[in-house]
Amino acid sequence: MGNIVRTLFVQQPSTLASTSSTPPDQCKTWDAFISFRGKDIRQGFVSHLHDALLRKQINAFLDKNLDKGQEISSSLLETIEKSYISVVIFSENYADSPWCLDELVKILECKKTSGQMVLPIFYHVDPADVQELRGKFGKAFRKHKKDVKKEKEWRHALKEISNLAGWDSQSESELVEEIVNIVLEKLNHTFKGDYEDNDLVGIELRVQIMEELLFSESINDKRVVGIWGMGGIGKTTLAQEVFHRIKAKFDSHCFVANVREEIMKQTSNALRGKIFRQLLGEKDGYIDTPRLGAFMRRRLQSKKVLIVFDDVDDPNELKFLGGICDWCNMGSRIIITSRDRQTLINVCFEEHIYEVEELIDHEALHLFSLYAFKQDHPKEGYEKLSEMAIRYAKGNPLALRVLGSNMYSKGIEDWESELKKLKEIPDLNIQKVLRISYDNLDRYQKSIFLDIACFFKGEPRGRVERILDACGLSARSTIGRLIDKSLITISLNNCHDPTYGPDRH
Repeated sequence: MGNIVRTLFVQQPSTLASTSSTPPDQCKTWDAFISFRGKDIRQGFVSHLHDALLRKQINAFLDKNLDKGQEISSSLLETIEKSYISVVIFSENYADSPWCLDELVKILECKKTSGQMVLPIFYHVDPADVQELRGKFGKAFRKHKKDVKKEKEWRHALKEISNLAGWDSQSESELVEEIVNIVLEKLNHTFKGDYEDNDLVGIELRVQIMEELLFSESINDKRVVGIWGMGGIGKTTLAQEVFHRIKAKFDSHCFVANVREEIMKQTSNALRGKIFRQLLGEKDGYIDTPRLGAFMRRRLQSKKVLIVFDDVDDPNELKFLGGICDWCNMGSRIIITSRDRQTLINVCFEEHIYEVEELIDHEALHLFSLYAFKQDHPKEGYEKLSEMAIRYAKGNPLALRVLGSNMYSKGIEDWESELKKLKEIPDLNIQKVLRISYDNLDRYQKSIFLDIACFFKGEPRGRVERILDACGLSARSTIGRLIDKSLITISLNNCHDPTYGPDRH
């Protein structure tokens, strides 16, 4: 269709905030509603846009009637109400249809009453012609029989929606891609993932660091970024949130949860086959991953993909990663979470590894209080006991959630008894998660770890190494390995701090 200038106007966040503070309606059945004049653009632009939305798993409503009559149906009005976003495509003859204009009035009503997001598109139409009802657009509007009340409603709806701020696109394919990405971004902000917003304490700074690692310097390279840390520290939560926020930037995406467990249940080839099917949009069928055909490879090479491999603890589990990286297009990103830093070093640069920090005190107290008191701060009389609990958890989100849940609705005497018991008997739900790292050690590494945990906590590293070396143990390399596996840490004053053991959790 050639290069033409079209303008996409997007509702600003401030506008959304002012319309409604009502949370998303769980009864909504459509992600997007597309309002358009059928005979103008149905077979071209609208068809391409609808197909692109469906490819991104966006549930978009498109009226299948070729010609819209004079009266809009009640079921269509209900469909608009049950949509999160309305996409309004202003074409030259849009205002020729009373049906379309009634849709627009309803869309504006939903925008004002329930905060519905509205994305206007000006297709071969000057926005000023829509706002001022001039040119061919104005001529189409003036064809209607005079109905003072309706005309006033239509004029108001046209002016309000066409006046939203936005930007231009220079080609139809670019415009379709831009709209799909905007719809995805808006829906992503509507649905915040598996955790409630207030549960993601301290997440914003960590997401910002990850986005800098993913997109700094060049956005057109192929990059692997690692997330490293001890069990329960929030690696998976961070990966999920980053994945959720940036997936709209990619042609295909795949989140592979619990890689360590999945490899135990099936072969790596079977897992890789599932990944390829998802990336290629193949719902069924067998993909021979060891002999991936030239056609399949070419399809992958045309895609910019996002993949998350969650909970990887063995470099051998990632041997097939090389093929995926090679076959994907430039701009692709792979995120790997692991408790083992050495595993990550095998597949990405050290500067692309992010060590997830423990929550600082005020974040830890906030998260703990959400579970212990169902509010963001301790109840009166529980302040000191809460501080004792977060010192025990040492900023580990898993420990804070488990301890808070255990303390919920209990009296002060029960709290004191529980905290006293934890000094001698660690919580089993926390220990079960942390023990995974310990169980993956060999006998020699376990022996040195237990020596450190039982006898050398807080001792200078050099002294510990000399004592263990004198006992015939090669301590230096093993201590380095324990650090890589997030089992011990070296504090700023060069002391050991075992992260596994009853005094920690």
